[in-house]
Amino acid sequence: MTDEVVPQRVAEPVPDGLWQRVQPLLPSRPPRRFHHPGRLPRDDRAALAGIVHVLITGCTWGQVPTEQFGCSGVTCWRRLRAWTEAGVWPQRHQVLLDELRAAGKLDLDTAVVDGSHVRALKGGLASAPHR
Repeated sequence: MTDEVVPQRVAEPVPDGLWQRVQPLLPSRPPRRFHHPGRLPRDDRAALAGIVHVLITGCTWGQVPTEQFGCSGVTCWRRLRAWTEAGVWPQRHQVLLDELRAAGKLDLDTAVVDGSHVRALKGGLASAPHR
């Protein structure tokens, strides 16, 4: 018997099934300029892998291992911001809800609202009495 350590394979953060569902929702990039094209943009799938890594581990954008994903945490953050502004995440959320509803796995009898996402301006409709 050998006491050889076998490295565990890290699960791929963006499997093919997820990538095939997200890729059509991503906005197309504008064409590069001819005279001053700048740096080549990093791969969208690599950026998505970095975003998923941050969501799973809870690390900061600066702690994203560039060598593992092929792009920096700042690049992942910028891509997330651009995709959010383009409406990718609400579209993906709607597709997910539709798929769950069609499969009969969506139960809206119980819902949880996170206060960090819902604004309650000026205390809502009924405020507590003033002292």
